[in-house]
Amino acid sequence: MISAQKALERMVSPSAKVSAHWCIDEDGTIYKIVPENLRAWHAGISWWRGRRDLNDVSIGIEIVNPGHEFGYRPFTPPQMNSLVNLCQEILKRNPIHPLNVVAHSDIAPDRKKDPGELFDWSRLARKGIGIWPNSIKTSPWHRPLKLNDHNSEVKLWQSKLAELGYGLVQDGIYGENTELVVMAFQRHYRQARIDGVIDHGTSNILDHLIEYAKAL
Repeated sequence: MISAQKALERMVSPSAKVSAHWCIDEDGTIYKIVPENLRAWHAGISWWRGRRDLNDVSIGIEIVNPGHEFGYRPFTPPQMNSLVNLCQEILKRNPIHPLNVVAHSDIAPDRKKDPGELFDWSRLARKGIGIWPNSIKTSPWHRPLKLNDHNSEVKLWQSKLAELGYGLVQDGIYGENTELVVMAFQRHYRQARIDGVIDHGTSNILDHLIEYAKAL
């Protein structure tokens, strides 16, 4: 949303059918919109780790930013400070698995880009919120996989993305949906390169995260 006022107006309007549990303004102000024990309308058509339509099982936080459509910019230090504090309090109240701290773009890559590649997921992970790739081991090299490829390697990496939690058909066809899922993965975990291509760097990070997640 362009501003907190616009976001709040939209999220309290019954006709908009959009809401979240929390909203954080650029000055760090936190607004409580929906009690955490009630359903908010922030996820929409979505999928993560075997669940679809995640509004029933998620806590939604909207962070004010114009977004990719209206002049995407870095999130402010007060916003990030407030977000860390809020997330830590939420985790005290709710037993949320680190893999389930996700972006809207992770759960709905065909519709969402937020919070986007300027969001500091690594900072959250350092504070015990979610996961982030560290100490990455190099995987065996493979040629980059991209849109319109069709082979067993594509199916292998589709299965790895699905293992992490993403929703996609594992058919060995690198179609538009697979490309969007890869871009969502990159927006979260490889923010310097968002091209929808599974190259050596992206595959290294994915392998690392899968191994890391097994130890959680």
